Formats: sequence, C-alpha cells, structure tokens
Amino acid sequence: MEPLAAPLRIVMLDVALPQQARLAKLLAFPHEFVAPADSRQVVDAVVALRFGAAQAQLYSTRLLHLPGAGADAVDFASLASGCRVCNVFEHEIPIAEYVLTAILAHTLGYQPMRDAFDADRWQESYAARRMHGEVFGKTLGLVGFGHIGQAVTQRAKAFGMAVHAISNSGKAPGTDWAGATAQLARMLPVVDFLVMACPLTEQTRGLIGAQQLALMKPTAVLINIGRAQLIDEAALYQALSGGRLAGATLDVWYDYPTPERPDARPASFPFASLPNVHCTAHSCAWTAGLLERRYAVIADNLTRLRRGSELRNVIFAAP
Repeated sequence: MEPLAAPLRIVMLDVALPQQARLAKLLAFPHEFVAPADSRQVVDAVVALRFGAAQAQLYSTRLLHLPGAGADAVDFASLASGCRVCNVFEHEIPIAEYVLTAILAHTLGYQPMRDAFDADRWQESYAARRMHGEVFGKTLGLVGFGHIGQAVTQRAKAFGMAVHAISNSGKAPGTDWAGATAQLARMLPVVDFLVMACPLTEQTRGLIGAQQLALMKPTAVLINIGRAQLIDEAALYQALSGGRLAGATLDVWYDYPTPERPDARPASFPFASLPNVHCTAHSCAWTAGLLERRYAVIADNLTRLRRGSELRNVIFAAP
C-alpha cells in the first residue's frame, strides 16, 4: 500500500461512532473525521460493525475496520476493489471472566445463598443451608478455540476442570481432548458445561440443534457468548423448559433493536422467564478495558494505513 500525504479521512458508523473522541486521542498524525452523510463520500477508512450495499453506496474506502472480531454483518461482495477488511480482538479477557462467572453461578448458586441469609432468623437460616456444587473435576466443552477459547481454557484449568475443544483444525493446545467439527457428537455427551465460542458462518449456523442437545447430559449447562444463531432457538427453549438441560447462560440474541425496528424482541421464546436460564444483554465483553485495548489496535492500523505499512488482522481483501 502506498503512504498517504494528505490527512487521513475517517468515517465512524453505528457502534463505533460514540468512540470517535477516544480514537482521536490516539491518532498522532493529520486526520479528519467525516460526519456520516447521505451522499457519496470518498474516505480512507470506515470504522463500522455493519457494512453492506447501503453503506457501499455512500462510502468508497481503502479500509473497513471492524470494531470487533465478528464479520457476519459485512457483505464482502459490496466492497470496492482493493478494500481491505481488518478486525480486532481484545475481548477474550472479559469474556473468559464472564464464562467462568457463569459456570460458578450455576454450580454454586451464590445469589440464592445470599438471598437465603436472614440475620433476624439466624438459627433457621443457618440450619437450612444447602450443599452446593464444585467445578473442580468437571468437564468444560468448547466449540471454537480462538482467542476466547484459549483464554477460557487457561482459567478453567486453574479451577481444576478438564477441557475438551472443537476447532477447525481439530487441534487445541493445552486441552485434554480436541477434535474437528465432525467429532462434535463425541464431545457433547461428556461435557458438564458447553461454551459456544465460534464465529457465525454458513457452516456453523444451527450447529447445535435438537439432535445435538439430546446428546448432552441432563445436568449440563450451555453458555453462549458467540452468536445466538449457532443454536436452533426452538430446540434450545424446548430443552431448557422441558428439563433436558439443567440450565443456560445466554448473552447473545436472535434479534436486536434497530432504528427501523426499535421494538424488536431478543428471541421468539421467553427464555428470561425460565428459572434455570441466566440472561444478559450482550454485555459479556463490555468493559472499559476492552475499549481501550481495541481502539489502540485500530489506531495502530490507521497509522499503518497512512504510512503504507502492512496492516494487522486482515481478514479479507476485495479483488
């Protein structure tokens, strides 16, 4: 790529737009933030989570930089020739902490223990205490072994858990067992916790359905921090409401509000009404540290773009 002499023209869209001031503080070269517009703009970089035909009609760019890891909201066919797409990770730390918190919450029942404490009825409260579980010796299954899977493995091992993993390569260093997607049916019956941590692709959409859920222990807990569509929605609800699974923690959803549909519901089924399901609003990675790390990487890539240097985390280059 050729270095640029003029100020770098950058447009930030959707979830990236509120972070414009954060990014500006990290750029030590001449640059210009172009306000989102309804007429065609020629820019050097677009920072956005979503990019399709509508955005392609408005912005011609050399670089599309995603503010996250997932690229399932990008229509690669709409990109101009020569445009490169980069993503950014840095979410594995808070997500791994969230996953372990979810595992402990389901196993220990910490919140119910707190709720049961009654200082005014101390004798009854103490006498009624119940045993809780341990995660030591339990088996964690991972579907996906990228940045998140590796970070979860490190922390699960510290708790004395066994870790099994499914990856594209069939390899997962540091785990107790690893296999490719074709071996998923072999892993499911032995895991106590199943963590969905793979990207959403045409190959992984609906990867977990009624058949796969039926293979799992009725005492197992499913944790989804990847994409909701990795799991068949109706099959998951039926398994959880019918006692085929002990529980779930769901942080990613089947639908999200948009300006066009502000009243969108997270799912077609009332998962939040089930006592064995812990629901959170796609917040497992949402920390101040995440934003600091991610926008430092984005700033570095914009610096590289201006200098004509090799970009980091290139996941696609339009022909």
